[in-house]
Amino acid sequence: MRSDNPVSKVRATASWLKARTRQFKPVAAIIAGSGLANSLPELTDRLAIPYSNIPNFPGTTVKGHSGELVFGRMGGKDVVIMRGRFHYYEGRPLNFIAFPVRVLAFLGVKTLIVTAAVGSLKPSIRPGDFLVLKDHINFMGGNPLIGNYDPIFGEMFPDMNEPYDATLRREVLAAARKLKVRASEGVYLAVTGPSYETPSEVKCYRMLGGSVAGMSVVPEVIAARQLKMKVLGICWISNFTSGISKVALDHSDVLKLGEKVSVKMKVILETVLRSKNIRGI
Repeated sequence: MRSDNPVSKVRATASWLKARTRQFKPVAAIIAGSGLANSLPELTDRLAIPYSNIPNFPGTTVKGHSGELVFGRMGGKDVVIMRGRFHYYEGRPLNFIAFPVRVLAFLGVKTLIVTAAVGSLKPSIRPGDFLVLKDHINFMGGNPLIGNYDPIFGEMFPDMNEPYDATLRREVLAAARKLKVRASEGVYLAVTGPSYETPSEVKCYRMLGGSVAGMSVVPEVIAARQLKMKVLGICWISNFTSGISKVALDHSDVLKLGEKVSVKMKVILETVLRSKNIRGI
């Protein structure tokens, strides 16, 4: 196969990782969002590999994204965590966003948990709240599956009737109630960024059915569902979007609030990883 063939690259990267992490057979993966450095589960037998060492993995360019794969164990399961994701607005081709998800699948991952900081489109969903995703709207103007199809990744036209697993959603909401954390279900509206939304755009997105707006998650989820992965999406509200709040938006504020919600997110993620609904083949 040519070196630029998507299957060839995924296999090469997965083989490189397997050779260095033979003690792990991860069945679940977490993609950590902005401001959540302190929310990662306490894994035993922890092994971290910087992206810069991994073939075909570029470095991250966004503050708050460390850029490393962390392997470990929790709840009797092997887990891998992406500390830092890749974004369309960084200049990555949109179909590249499918690449790390496919690598995770080739490592054996069956359940993908995506987390993210998002802006609320509704006054009732407040900063510091959690939103468990039940659906999404792709407003990014493209799809990560375009131009890199191969049958080994799944169907060319994957079904998206239930992008986010209903059972895992219920478990997260139950865990949030026990923690007395404000949490609800909602719809993620994905935009390209990196500019924040205008007040008129916010009105439009709300009319379309969005609960929150963000600049990631959806391309990863589409790639995961093509691979028949079970997906859970947990967002934390970092800010109100333009027009709801009169305060100018700043990424540094997102990181500060993230430090406060990280402890609660950590407990929720650890609860999910112990779930009997997350398992291998």
